[in-house]
Amino acid sequence: MTTVSDTTARRYWNRHVRKDGTWRIDPSTGQEMRPPGEDLAAMRSGLGRPAVAVPALWPFYTCEVDDRAAQRGEVSQEQDAEHAALALYGLHQQAHKRPMHAPGTSVGRALRTLRHHERFSQDAVDRRVQAAVNSTSVSTLLYRLRGLVSQLHTIKQPLDYDLLMADILDWHRPDTRQRARRRWGLNYYAWQRPATAQPGT
Repeated sequence: MTTVSDTTARRYWNRHVRKDGTWRIDPSTGQEMRPPGEDLAAMRSGLGRPAVAVPALWPFYTCEVDDRAAQRGEVSQEQDAEHAALALYGLHQQAHKRPMHAPGTSVGRALRTLRHHERFSQDAVDRRVQAAVNSTSVSTLLYRLRGLVSQLHTIKQPLDYDLLMADILDWHRPDTRQRARRRWGLNYYAWQRPATAQPGT
């Protein structure tokens, strides 16, 4: 029986990146197992396209297929989320030597780093993040995420693609969408005690 952890371990980014956020090493060559450029190009071809509609991405899917849904030409929400995460990963990792999948770095935390980067205006980033968080459909979220991931690519800021995939999956239903929004908000506007604050203030 395949478990969730087994499936997660097989995700494309986890086959190349270790839990500490460094590249895996090929034991036969001693070389870093960076994703081939052709893999990343194939993933980018899925941007803005429906799940399973791009044959170039088929080898990268790890979700179990619901046979009944497949016979009706339908895909599961999990397949949909994995497709979107793969496409964004292909965009994010393109041309970078360091991994853009960083286990434990939530979307909100990565975007907070973007907010404080000198290259972009905090107000402009705030507007883009708020627009993404206020998305009421997965398609709108993904359209807005694409721009934010492009900016993360520019500043070489990685994020956890397992967590991103979970967030995209949660966006399919109003109740879980609210939960994902809270996660983003708590990490994006992380409260920190000012360095000069005294205990009890």
